[in-house]
Amino acid sequence: EVQLVESGGGLVQAGGSLRLSCAGSGFAAAPFADYSIGWFRQAPGKEREGVSCLNSVTGSTYYADSVKGRFTISRDNAKNTVYLQMNSLKPEDTAVYYCAADFGMSANWNNEHEYDYWGQGTQVTVSS
Repeated sequence: EVQLVESGGGLVQAGGSLRLSCAGSGFAAAPFADYSIGWFRQAPGKEREGVSCLNSVTGSTYYADSVKGRFTISRDNAKNTVYLQMNSLKPEDTAVYYCAADFGMSANWNNEHEYDYWGQGTQVTVSS
């Protein structure tokens, strides 16, 4: 059974940093490295939105405009883990952050319906 487990969330002051991790397991049919990994977030009362994605096919990275220059996505396939380094955090970054896996890479990285597997989420709270 495929599982994605996020960790690294917490409470941080504005301007601070956090590094989220997404650890994958149970990838039997295809290795973890063959899955593009996306990060999404959902704030209270808002729809879930795409934050970033790392394309497993091309190695390209994608970011929402709201996080460009502040967030960096990376992966360590030897550890079956994808990271989201978040710097210069703002109160508007407060949300539950989810990672998701998509075999290969579909056309729209920020379309949540393209992803096959999801983690349970980790809370990020940025105080002003």
